[in-house]
Amino acid sequence: MSDQSDNAVSLEQAVIDLSLAIGQLRRRLRAEAETSELNISQMAALVRLHHHGSMTTADLARAESMKPQSMGTILASLEVEGLVSRERDPTDGRQVQFRLTQKGSAVRRADKLARRDWLLSAMKKLAPDEQGRLISAIALIKRLGDS
Repeated sequence: MSDQSDNAVSLEQAVIDLSLAIGQLRRRLRAEAETSELNISQMAALVRLHHHGSMTTADLARAESMKPQSMGTILASLEVEGLVSRERDPTDGRQVQFRLTQKGSAVRRADKLARRDWLLSAMKKLAPDEQGRLISAIALIKRLGDS
């Protein structure tokens, strides 16, 4: 019975350690790859529009788990910067859809490339066996994310 208890405790500690490590990596990626003055919520809206195409304020808010008023503020700031534009919904003229502009796509792409370049550089500093272990862990981390 002690082995099961020890396993549960070590699994709980692993969960804590993994959560902390993922959070630290995300913060480091953001800090090292800052290519614009956009905050996390603004960048998330650009990424979502890139992946899903035009969306309404309400749809974006729902997708990002925030209030429509908060998303409206984010979109307004992005529109002022020329990163998104608004257009009438083709099926319901009362609705407004937001889409990425060319400038918005360029900002999102630059941010993505900066993060990728930093991570590549950091991984190259690992020993070859560490690189292999990290690469092997990717599939497991993906499975956790999909579960």
